[in-house]
Amino acid sequence: MIATQDTQTRQRTADELYALFEEFSSKNPFPKEPAGLYHAVRHIMSIPGKRLRPILCMAAAEMFGADARKAVEAAAAVELYHNSTLVHDDIMDAASLRRGIPTVHEVYGTNAAINAGDVMIIKTYELLARLACPVSVKAIQIFSKAAVEIIEGQTMDLDFETRTDVTEAEYLKMIEYKTSVLLAASLQMGASIAHANERDAEAVYAFGKNLGISFQIKDDLLDAFGDGTKTGKKVGGDIVQNKRTLLYLRALSKADPSQRDELKRLETVAGEQEKIEGTLAIFNSLDIKNEVEKTASEYYENAIEHLQKIEIAEERKQVLYNLAERIFTREF
Repeated sequence: MIATQDTQTRQRTADELYALFEEFSSKNPFPKEPAGLYHAVRHIMSIPGKRLRPILCMAAAEMFGADARKAVEAAAAVELYHNSTLVHDDIMDAASLRRGIPTVHEVYGTNAAINAGDVMIIKTYELLARLACPVSVKAIQIFSKAAVEIIEGQTMDLDFETRTDVTEAEYLKMIEYKTSVLLAASLQMGASIAHANERDAEAVYAFGKNLGISFQIKDDLLDAFGDGTKTGKKVGGDIVQNKRTLLYLRALSKADPSQRDELKRLETVAGEQEKIEGTLAIFNSLDIKNEVEKTASEYYENAIEHLQKIEIAEERKQVLYNLAERIFTREF
């Protein structure tokens, strides 16, 4: 049940939460000096994004009865940390574009990008420390667990590029850690700020975890089959980097010996176009896209089931239902 004394009569919509987050960000600018550091930070933070994690954090707080303004520091913290991981991931992946805009290391150099990501992580904890105690302690505990798992997931992802024996279970654990735990932690922090009971906090975390896995599987699908003008990324980037996505693992398990040999040969091909077109041709011949879309749907449905278990009025969950549907049906 809602365990707070400041229950609102009306919850903000996702768009209103987005506006609240942007207003907070505009009133809390990054320092100007040293310019080489904070120009790089502002570069990644100014790239247009969905602000999904901060919106989920504030929406969860309001669902459980708190005003979203009490969760805005935590919301800003998770968005800052998320973007710090993007800066570092882009370096590791040698990515030149992020949402259609040059990546930080492409513009400012690798050393500046590393420093920018590092300072963003530290400022994440500064924001969480601004929450009232004991909420700040709980939020830091939730966030720290997720942050460690994200780094573990990124390490697994990099390791998978050189392994030929990656299993589907390993892939799902990797994306749970690399992607979904921060969505789940964002929701759990919002619940904690609103003093939700432990059972409901666990349910909203499970909602976020399943939604996050579905989100990442959808990302893999968009990377292979999406519209690059909408995603802001080159189609087939995962294929070029030999990423062990669910698409690839399913294809490998369904392929006949000749197709399996061809998939392995394509991994060594230097020409990107040949590599992408050849791999996609095998995916299409095996109907991999439809199979993987079904798996994404299963995780989405599991997420909704966990949201339904939360013991509050259904109308208070509507913002999260709407957000989940928007995430699941997105094209970018």
